[in-house]
Amino acid sequence: MTPDADLGYRALLMLGPRTVARLARELGMPQTRVSRALDELVAVEAVRPALATTHAGQWSRDGLVWEAVARERVLDTLRQRRRPDSALERWRRHVATVSGVGLSTLTDAAVRRWPTRAAARQRAASLIAAERHEHLAINTEEVFDSEATAAALPLDNSMLARGIRLRVLGLPPSDGDRWNAYATALGRSGGLYRELAALPLKLMVFDRRVVFLPSDPLDLERGYVEVADPEVVRALVGMFDRLWADGTDPRKQGVSPIDLNHREQAVVRLLAMGHTDQSAAQELRLSVRTVAYTMRHLMDRLGVENRFQLALVLGAAGAAPEPPRHGDTGGPGSADAATS
Repeated sequence: MTPDADLGYRALLMLGPRTVARLARELGMPQTRVSRALDELVAVEAVRPALATTHAGQWSRDGLVWEAVARERVLDTLRQRRRPDSALERWRRHVATVSGVGLSTLTDAAVRRWPTRAAARQRAASLIAAERHEHLAINTEEVFDSEATAAALPLDNSMLARGIRLRVLGLPPSDGDRWNAYATALGRSGGLYRELAALPLKLMVFDRRVVFLPSDPLDLERGYVEVADPEVVRALVGMFDRLWADGTDPRKQGVSPIDLNHREQAVVRLLAMGHTDQSAAQELRLSVRTVAYTMRHLMDRLGVENRFQLALVLGAAGAAPEPPRHGDTGGPGSADAATS
C-alpha cells in the first residue's frame, strides 16, 4: 500500500466513518490525494461505503461516507489471493521428511492410522488432555485466517493454562504483510510462535512421546498417522528444533521499528497523555520552542505532514500509544480530542 492509503485506512479504523472531505481535513491532505488513497483501499476491499448520520441525526450531505473494514478481514482477503505452493512441491517435502525418519520400517504396533479427520481430531483431543509438559506443532496451511485463529486459540489457551509449553511453527503470508493475528493472540497467552518460508510437513508432537502427521498432505480429510516409536519421535523433534532455531517471530518484524531518543520519548509520551506543548515543556523543563522543534523533526524524519499522521505512524510501530479506535471511550487522548 502507498503511505497515503496506509494513513487513510488507519484514520478510518481509529476515527470511524468519514467523508473524503472530512478525512482530508483531519489528515491535513488535499482531497485529491485522499480520493486516490480510497480508490486504492477499495481495490483491496479495505474500505466500503457506509450510511452515517451527523450529530444532529441528519444524513451526511458532504458526499459518500466511507468506513474501514476490520483489519482481520482485510488480511484474510489479501491472503486468499496469494499463490500457494504447488501440490507436487508440498507432496515432495512431506515424503522426503517421512522417508528420512524411517517411518516405513516401523512395526504395526508403533503406528496407528486414524482414517478420517474427525477421528484424528478426537484422538488428538485425548492426547492433548493427557499432556503434562510440552506441545509442538507445525502448521502448513497456506492461509491461517481469523476463523481458523478463533477455532485454534481456545484449545491453545487451555494447554497454556495447565502449564504446558506450547511452540508453533507456521508459514509467513506471501503477500508481504508481517502482522499475524494468531501469533499476537498466542503470545498474549504465553505461547511461542515462529515462521519459516518453507515447512516440510504438518505435524503435532505430544510430550515428545507421540507424533501426529497427515496420511495425505494434499487431503487432510483422509486422516492422520499416529507414531509412538521413540526413534521416530526423537528424529521429528530434532527436525522441529532445527526449524525453530531458524524461524522468526513475526511480532518483532511487523511495522519497521522507530527508534526515539530520550527527549523524543518523553515529549511523545506527554503529548499522548493529553498535554499541550506548553504543559509538556513545563513538565520537562524545556522551552516550548524545543518541544515544537522535537515534533517537527520527528515528522520530517518519518515523512508525515502533521501530528495526527505522526500519532498514527508512531502508534502502528509501537513507539507511542495508538489513538483510541472508533467506539472506544474518550478521554484526554481520545480521537475526538485529537481532532477537535
